[in-house]
Amino acid sequence: MVNTAIKNFAAFTLCGNKLIYLCTNFNIRMSIELKVVSIDQWFEHDVQAPLIISGPCSAESLDQVMQTAKELKETGVVNVFRAGVWKPRTRPNTFEGVGKRALLWLNKVQKEFGFKVAVEVASRKHVEQALAAGIDILWIGARTSSNPFSMQEIAEALQGVDIPVLVKNPINPDLELWIGAMERLYSVGVRKMAAVHRGFYPFEPSPYRNIPLWEVPIELKLRCPELPIINDPSHIAGERELLFEIAQKAIDMNFDGLMIESHTNPECALSDAKQQITPAQLLDLHSKLVFRNEKFAESDTVSELEMLRQQIDIIDEKMISLLAQRMDVVREIGVVKKSKGVKILQLSRWKGLVENRIKMGEKIGLSAAFVKKILQLVHKESIQKQAEVMNEKEL
Repeated sequence: MVNTAIKNFAAFTLCGNKLIYLCTNFNIRMSIELKVVSIDQWFEHDVQAPLIISGPCSAESLDQVMQTAKELKETGVVNVFRAGVWKPRTRPNTFEGVGKRALLWLNKVQKEFGFKVAVEVASRKHVEQALAAGIDILWIGARTSSNPFSMQEIAEALQGVDIPVLVKNPINPDLELWIGAMERLYSVGVRKMAAVHRGFYPFEPSPYRNIPLWEVPIELKLRCPELPIINDPSHIAGERELLFEIAQKAIDMNFDGLMIESHTNPECALSDAKQQITPAQLLDLHSKLVFRNEKFAESDTVSELEMLRQQIDIIDEKMISLLAQRMDVVREIGVVKKSKGVKILQLSRWKGLVENRIKMGEKIGLSAAFVKKILQLVHKESIQKQAEVMNEKEL
């Protein structure tokens, strides 16, 4: 495989439909084919993209599971029935799922309604019990995908098993950790695999339970274009009123499916009551979704779009050039500060600049949040440039 002399410099990453071995110290790239099976080939029939996965956050009772499955079947839009059997909770002495016996309830759902069924697994024991019960799809939650030890344990339990596995993003926006979790599964032979975007823990006030950070799944798609990505509006939203807008955006971004929690009586749910909807509400949400074409069909439209894209390219070139000019000035400022013994960060200046630029942006139609985010990125780079100047040794 790889010479031990360069082992410490290496890292794995996914690119296209290949697993690429990168050596950061030397320009060496070794590729291994990554043959991920598309969703429409996971089973013989009835399951295809866009995949709609729905069911209660938790399997609470046989009656609740069967009634929810019955109503979801009647919608005609659900491909896979999901239910949490083991629930990883933040605090003890809360509802942590019914456990193994709920797998028998899912067997009844399979037989009576013909659904493929999915459960979350977080350990080797969960995997073994789910496989023994004939569960069709496994998913791995955000807390588990954040832990390489847990992922390795689950991967070893799945060695040689031909079953679809969905991997939710880690709690924090760590793309390498997310990819690493899937690499562990791939290394033991898992070929039916999809990523699940469920948002990331918010470090500041947000209308969402978990911030979408759409740029993360977009980057994943760029690096792994063959890998299916499913969106989980329920865990992003945290509130049922936000589900539609998130689901529509995911569909517009060409995600391969949606995982939406549904409960026959959400208000009485033992977990995540606020983000669950009834099967009837799910059908209403689905009926309002607009499924657009991935590509343009008319040549005139393509031509018009191409002209607009050319304008974007020109503007981007100007924007990048201006940013480079700004950094040149920033560096000069760093030189002056260093010569005068002045600190890099000037909070009063920064605060006034942000307020001024936000007002400027709002006058020409830019949102305050957008302008602030751009300024924060620019400021971060500016501080880095000035720090480099400060640390330069005198010749």
